[in-house]
Amino acid sequence: MEKLRIGVIGVCGRGTLAENWKDNERAEVVAGMDIKEEHLADFRARMVEHVFVTLNYRELLDRKDVDAVAIMSPDYMHEEHAVAALDAGKHVYLEKPMAITIEGCDRIIEAQRRSQKKLMIGFNMRCHNMWRTMKDIVDSGTIGEIKAVWVRHFVGRGGYFYYHDWHGRRANVTSLLLQKGSHDIDQIHWITGRYTKRVAAFGGLDFYGGNKPNDLHCPDCEERRTCTEASFVRLTQCAKRSEIDVEDNNVMIMELEGGIKAAYLQCHFTPDYHRNYVFIGTEGRMENSEPDGVVWVKTRRSNSWKELSDRTYVIKKAAGTHGGCDPVICEEFLDYVLEDKKPVATPIDGRMAVAVGVCGAQSMRSGGVPIDIPPLPSCAVGYD
Repeated sequence: MEKLRIGVIGVCGRGTLAENWKDNERAEVVAGMDIKEEHLADFRARMVEHVFVTLNYRELLDRKDVDAVAIMSPDYMHEEHAVAALDAGKHVYLEKPMAITIEGCDRIIEAQRRSQKKLMIGFNMRCHNMWRTMKDIVDSGTIGEIKAVWVRHFVGRGGYFYYHDWHGRRANVTSLLLQKGSHDIDQIHWITGRYTKRVAAFGGLDFYGGNKPNDLHCPDCEERRTCTEASFVRLTQCAKRSEIDVEDNNVMIMELEGGIKAAYLQCHFTPDYHRNYVFIGTEGRMENSEPDGVVWVKTRRSNSWKELSDRTYVIKKAAGTHGGCDPVICEEFLDYVLEDKKPVATPIDGRMAVAVGVCGAQSMRSGGVPIDIPPLPSCAVGYD
């Protein structure tokens, strides 16, 4: 196979990731599917005029000139699209979250085992220079054995990203602990090298939602000039509409394998956007500042030279979207499919991040009771 021929399901929004394969010597984008004609017209303009486009994803999967599929559709469609693509004999790049239920993830894993095609989860933060640096620091043993993790995610403009559209309903995302949090949960798993065993959570819809009509759009609202959440983009839904039922303020505690304790906080009405990670080990502490592009390492007494070696890492900005993650993860997918290199994130990684988000939401909606993470399905035993 000289070039991997890729079809894209969901060409707008996250689907623009496919532009990283456009002029790649190892890949060619040959097809795109979306439910809106205007999105397909834009896709064709961004790619090449002869690219195949369709409103029916099964027409895309039926094409023999499609070797692999990038699934960028809304979360609640990931399971259907991934299972269908694998059953059609296509390799799959699946945007996070893997699905919106644990059972959905397990069905995707079963489909991958049946098809024996390659499946990679789009955890692009694993390709970011900052988090790769933090992973390397931990793996080097600089701060000793990890015992505690604290993550704070300030989602500035959370209303714009999640409450003006389909993300604001449980039926579409289950929870933002799953949808938005899957990145952070995966980073906790990846950097520590341990999966979560048990969670407990509290949360609420403390800012968004309300009693506005579900068919109200910002440009048509009489309060648009005074509302702090108003958007003047056409067809933007009101962030205070009554159908919104996804919590915007979440606190979750996690017990990981090996006895590691972790805490995850996510808030969607902060004034700034910031991910703050803290890892505490037996020999030191590591912390980042995402906006400043810095990682700090503080060492504690160890009766060795390392206790005199506090460090500051300055993370250089990489070219490309998402802090340079997107071009890298697109190359990682090509390496995986064409050269059989280890994937940046496996289906098990995707499933375990979803499981934590699902169980966290269940705990949060049940008064904070502890919930055990369900074991992997039998089809995942021995999964590499």
